[in-house]
Amino acid sequence: MGRNGDRRDRQVRGFAARAGGWSVRHRWAAVGIWVLFVVLAMGIGSAAGRVDVKESDQLSGETGRAAQIVADADIDEPAGETVLVQSRDGQLRATAPEFERAVADVVKAVEGTGAVTDVRSPYAAGAQAVSKDGSTALVQFDMRGDPETASDRIEPVLDAVKGVADDHDALRIEEIGGASMGKTFDDAFGDDFQRAEFSAVPVALGILLIAFGALVAALLPVALAITAIMATMGLMGVVSHLQPMSETANSVMLLVGLAVGVDYCLFYLRREREERMKGHDPRTALSVAAATSGRAIIVSGVTVCVAMAGMMFTGLAEFQAMGLASLMVVAVAMVGSVTVLPALLSLLGERVEKGRIPFLHPAKRRGGSGGTDGSRFWSRVLTVVLARPAVCVVVAVGALLAITAPALGMKTQNLTLDQEFGDSLPIVATYDRVNEAFPGGSDPAEVVVRADDINAPAVRSAIADFRAQAVSSGASRGPVEVTVHGRENVALIDVPLVGGSDQDRAEKSLALLRDHVRPDTLGRADGVEAPITGQVAGSKDFNDQIVGSVVPVFVFVVVFAFLLMLLSFRSLTVAITSIALNLLSVGAAYGILVAVFQNGWGASLVGAEGVGAIISWLPLFLFVILFGLSMDYHVFVVSRIREARLQGRTNKDAIRHGVVTTAGVVTSAAVIMVAVFAIFGTLSMQSFKQMGVGLAAAVPIDATVIRGVLLPAVMALLGERNWYLPRWLHRMPDLTHDEAPEPVAATHHGGEEVRV
Repeated sequence: MGRNGDRRDRQVRGFAARAGGWSVRHRWAAVGIWVLFVVLAMGIGSAAGRVDVKESDQLSGETGRAAQIVADADIDEPAGETVLVQSRDGQLRATAPEFERAVADVVKAVEGTGAVTDVRSPYAAGAQAVSKDGSTALVQFDMRGDPETASDRIEPVLDAVKGVADDHDALRIEEIGGASMGKTFDDAFGDDFQRAEFSAVPVALGILLIAFGALVAALLPVALAITAIMATMGLMGVVSHLQPMSETANSVMLLVGLAVGVDYCLFYLRREREERMKGHDPRTALSVAAATSGRAIIVSGVTVCVAMAGMMFTGLAEFQAMGLASLMVVAVAMVGSVTVLPALLSLLGERVEKGRIPFLHPAKRRGGSGGTDGSRFWSRVLTVVLARPAVCVVVAVGALLAITAPALGMKTQNLTLDQEFGDSLPIVATYDRVNEAFPGGSDPAEVVVRADDINAPAVRSAIADFRAQAVSSGASRGPVEVTVHGRENVALIDVPLVGGSDQDRAEKSLALLRDHVRPDTLGRADGVEAPITGQVAGSKDFNDQIVGSVVPVFVFVVVFAFLLMLLSFRSLTVAITSIALNLLSVGAAYGILVAVFQNGWGASLVGAEGVGAIISWLPLFLFVILFGLSMDYHVFVVSRIREARLQGRTNKDAIRHGVVTTAGVVTSAAVIMVAVFAIFGTLSMQSFKQMGVGLAAAVPIDATVIRGVLLPAVMALLGERNWYLPRWLHRMPDLTHDEAPEPVAATHHGGEEVRV
């Protein structure tokens, strides 16, 4: 009978328990395999090299099609630069001798660098580079060589222009263009993001030191997260030959990897420590941790992977790269947590408590309970919540809906330079001055015309009609310039848009070109294709693509997360409430974003400005990231409640036990996430600031209001219906047998039965 019982026990033990058991029995092999995997992944990835997303692949809609035509024709559009020459007081005109000398000096200086070509003076015939009021003129030229690396070669030109500016005090002489802006941003913010990434690790380590009170215990989660990130970097190189990657994807992968890697190890380690402090021997403690926290890690990890996979449905190469990179690092961290971590804990044994920090050792603070008695604060909160669950649900939901309300007026767009950087960079002011003097001139729309014969009379006539109607329709004030590439049968038409840096007005001008001017001119010529691109067009097409992908991404993530929760807990109620609570959490994050960055409420408190819009990619990005990370907390809390219920506790007692015993670890995990995300909220760029603040604000709401109040209140109201599963669903796969819950022992004190 004992042998048959053992066989049945082996059959029902899940993957997490089996993996943990094997790792403990073969601990050196498990550690060696993990190290070998990390080294091989990095080595193979380095040898394979990383293929990054091409600029043309990042674009969508007409802008993507235009980029493809230019790429197929092998046309290298040089990096264009402009030098603004402007009277400081508005009194000096471009016809004044001093003004003309300054322009001549600029032309001579930039030509003298040898780094430029095709220098165009504003005084050349047909240049149209002097403003209507005559106080501003533009000297234009192109950078030699590869436009992708022009920012690396622009410094001598910038120095030459600055030298001319120093010699003409009455004039404002400033350079702007793709290369000069790229260099300026790299110098100002290039290391900013990397510093934030590197500072995230010591911040996480510091918080873990406080949480565990021991150096070795704090180092384990960080070590697991870092090795998972290193392995994923190598895998990204291999996978990039099928799905190109990017620096942005790498940064997002690092953020997600650090968050889940630390979280998973934290949950596992705290459970193992808790079981040891109950008096279990190390092997039994690891076995219980593997069967419980290990299983929760797998459920959570698979759910997070599903959420990250949602980004693949956007159709945008950059998002697809971010989704795949994040998915891989979560999967690697998940596997590491249930394999190499138990092996390391088995090797370390009691030495995991080495390096204790005075006054911070939790076992001493809690009388050796190791946290099993939970947080006193959350015990008091749970007393109120479980006594008045209906009231708590109404108050919590009402508060979350109030926070979410501003999101109903959310406006998304790609931020303009002045919105993104404010007045922190002088080049932003230059951008505004060029746009004011030559509306749309700094970022013109570009029509890419491809025909069977670009020099055919009908095509040339259609292009001429387009130039004329672009101005007569009011979409542009000109000049409309045409560059013909005869051998490639391609023509490029630059159209300054009325509205300039005003995104809304510029988009109206773009719509006029696309919907009326183009069909009435180029659209009437046979065999002509003419997509319209440019900064404004790219912003609109990207925004349209993001908006169009919201429904498929939302449906995919929600449906698959629902199915995973249903299979993992075999409860229709748990699956439904999980989705509902996570959506409330995401909605609250949206509301905070809109209130701070769009409406400007309390923006100064986070060092931001109300820019009137949310950057277009952020809502979808936040939905995927927050939905995935929120499942971490939810799975661990509900798993602990379910485990307590299986041990025979009453519904309310199980809820109290599950929430209170996970409160410390959830709080520690949340504090780490908030600290890491808040670092990115300190960056100067508004897009990163929005991302950091949105994530940092959502996590504490999720860890406190959602998991600490709303979840237990809802489960208390539902009672036994928490575990409801319709009879027709009983045939679905049973994934709930991973746990091996320890029965609740009963002791008697003074005639009363007390569960321990």
